[in-house]
Amino acid sequence: MHTTTVAPRGCTNFKTRQMARLLSRHYDVELAKAGLKTTQYSLLNHVLHQGPIAPGELARRMGLDASTLTRNLQPLLAAGWLVQAAGADARSRLITLTPAGRDKQAEALAYWKAAQLNVNATLGAERVVALHALLDDCMALLGGQAQPS
Repeated sequence: MHTTTVAPRGCTNFKTRQMARLLSRHYDVELAKAGLKTTQYSLLNHVLHQGPIAPGELARRMGLDASTLTRNLQPLLAAGWLVQAAGADARSRLITLTPAGRDKQAEALAYWKAAQLNVNATLGAERVVALHALLDDCMALLGGQAQPS
């Protein structure tokens, strides 16, 4: 009896980055209508639901390193959508959503929903559910913590 061995073709890192870029462009087109990039919307959304939050904890929950978080926070702080203020002691900081940031997140939510519905329609809901499950499993196996979407 002859068995066929299944072997991945190509670089998994390249393929996942390629997919991430395609998805990001799709969401960026919609979120640009609110003047945001996908990364900025994600930060506003995380701080809305988990803030006030220490920068280190925010970076951990989003799976970012500290320098990437700092770089991504700068335009949101400059726009007045987020503030970084003193925490419980002189050495700690907390990131908080401002009222203008709440308004910006609410405005962008409609565009994010449009992008999400379009992805679901294009790929099919079953494929999106399967993709989420596969990605969560892969992140867990690779040592990351899968966060609920």
